[in-house]
Amino acid sequence: MNYDIQSKIYADFEAFKLTLKQWKESGEVVVFTNGCFDIIHHGHVDSLQKSAAFGTKLIVGLNSDKSVELLKGKNRPVFSQQARALMIAALAFVDAVIIFTEETPADLIAQINPDFLVKGKQYEIHEIAGHETVLANGGHVETLDLVPDISTSEVIRRIKELDE
Repeated sequence: MNYDIQSKIYADFEAFKLTLKQWKESGEVVVFTNGCFDIIHHGHVDSLQKSAAFGTKLIVGLNSDKSVELLKGKNRPVFSQQARALMIAALAFVDAVIIFTEETPADLIAQINPDFLVKGKQYEIHEIAGHETVLANGGHVETLDLVPDISTSEVIRRIKELDE
C-alpha cells in the first residue's frame, strides 16, 4: 500500500504521463472520475469507492481553485486545491489525483483515454464531459447512485444554520 500520499498528486497531465504509460503497458484497467471535492463527505467516499471497483487504477481529476470558483462562485472553494488533493489522495483506493484548470475535464479525459469514465446519476451519459472520447475509443461510461441528501452545498447550508 502506498502511504506516500504526495506521490499520488500530479499538478497536471504532463507530470502524470509516464505513470499512465506504465499502467497501460502493465494491463491495468484505468478508471477516471472527477469533481471539486470541496468539503469531503461520506457521499464522496462512497462514489470514489464504487468508481474504483470498475478497474484496477482509479484516477481522480480535481478541479483547480480557479475552476471551482468558475463553477461554484466567488466564495468557493472552501479548501485549496492542495488541501483537497491531499484528502482525496489519502484514500487507499485512489491511485492518482490530477489537478485540471479547465471548466470540464474533457481534455484531460482525452489525454488519459480511460477504460471507464464514472460519474453520479445526476448526469445523463450525454451530459458527462468526455463521454464521446471514451465511447469512441471502446471504453465505458458508468453512472452511480449517489448517497441521498448529502452534497457539499448541503453541508455548507447546514454549517451556516449553526451560526444563526
